[in-house]
Amino acid sequence: MSLSARRVTLPAITPIVLQKRVIKVYSEDETSRALEVPSDITARDVCQLLILKNHYIDDHSWTLFEHLPHIGLERTIEDHELVIEVLSNWGMEEENKLYFRKNYAKYEFFKNPMYFFPEHMVSFATETNGEISPTQILQMFLSSSTYPEIHGFLHAKEQGKKSWKKIYFLLRRSGLYFSTKGTSKEPRHLQFFSEFGNSDIYVSLAGKKKHGAPTNYGFCFKPNKAGGPRDLKMLCAEEEQSRTCWVTAIRLFKYGMQLYQNYMHPYQGRSGCSSQSISPMRSISENSLVAMDFSGQKSRVIENPTEALSVAVEEGLAWRKKGCLRLGTHGSPTASSQSCATNMAIHRSQPWFHHKISREEAQRLIIQQGLVDGVFLVRDSQSNPKTFVLSMSHGQKIKHFQIIPVEDDGEMFHTLDDGHTRFTDLIQLVEFYQLNKGVLPCKLKHYCARIAL
Repeated sequence: MSLSARRVTLPAITPIVLQKRVIKVYSEDETSRALEVPSDITARDVCQLLILKNHYIDDHSWTLFEHLPHIGLERTIEDHELVIEVLSNWGMEEENKLYFRKNYAKYEFFKNPMYFFPEHMVSFATETNGEISPTQILQMFLSSSTYPEIHGFLHAKEQGKKSWKKIYFLLRRSGLYFSTKGTSKEPRHLQFFSEFGNSDIYVSLAGKKKHGAPTNYGFCFKPNKAGGPRDLKMLCAEEEQSRTCWVTAIRLFKYGMQLYQNYMHPYQGRSGCSSQSISPMRSISENSLVAMDFSGQKSRVIENPTEALSVAVEEGLAWRKKGCLRLGTHGSPTASSQSCATNMAIHRSQPWFHHKISREEAQRLIIQQGLVDGVFLVRDSQSNPKTFVLSMSHGQKIKHFQIIPVEDDGEMFHTLDDGHTRFTDLIQLVEFYQLNKGVLPCKLKHYCARIAL
């Protein structure tokens, strides 16, 4: 039979149509936004959509969080994770939520590994020649051949009981183990506790209240599939730095090079939100900021730090006075007093100002957005109604500095250093310490803000 006479029936080719789902994402002020998304959308894609819809600046710190209020747990959803897959693990009656907010510490361990892996918590499975730097430790986590071990004491909640027991734990690539005999690492004394493949790592938000934990630095392993509190493997560290080390190491062992790819190539998503389609990001490089003098016929770079500081203060004061005159009532005899009042209240519209929140709430907000050097907010003082407090993160600890008002020739100023450096309002103070360390442990870099969707 000739080829032209043959009749061939081919199977019908149907286009693959991805099913769409509606998800609800919450912000810190509990406002929410519903999004219709395809089933293969990643956490990074969802963040990108919200950044575009709300016209936010993308500094790669926007993050999607999984919040489980009934058991008081929360975790960062990694940029590459499929959001619909995360939602499919939720129980029908659970009031779980997705939160959208900044997390400056998400990839901070790639930039400053020395803060994340304390020397006393890290050991090596094989002999090493000489001292190992934090950067080399990080490279070992990403390597498939070698790996560091994280070790130390943790409080573990006993299965089916309310009691907690202090045990020596050892974290390896194959999983988390605990020693049945003191701090022994011998194989016969090590017992398996949990693996990473089918579990996710969460931090505890209310460990003392909900689970009777001995400290506030709890974390736990939770199986991917829906399960009750009995399936949780609860742990508790003595301090925040210890908890951060354990959680960071578990993330690195679980995801490895995928985390590094997320950090290096944040726009490799599926939704078409490429770096070309987003709004341009402002430069945040401190090295690009230089002091310039334009007073002469030719402009020049001010290289002397003392001169640069003096010029910055003078320019700031002159600019602020002009701004106050514009805000005041021109030609009125009360313009000066009104300008002064405006000066003292102008900060209330700033995103870094949080009005009458408590010290504990300030610490919670900073921890939520990442214990990275320079994360800060300004709030009213609870102990002294006439003063303000600058709360900031440094060295994975939160520090509080009182901003005191001082009066000079009938004018009110703000100061952090007993009047040596004075500012006409809080905006000028914040702007100054964003460029100058001054009496602070580091410059102010990232402000904590409650955004609305």
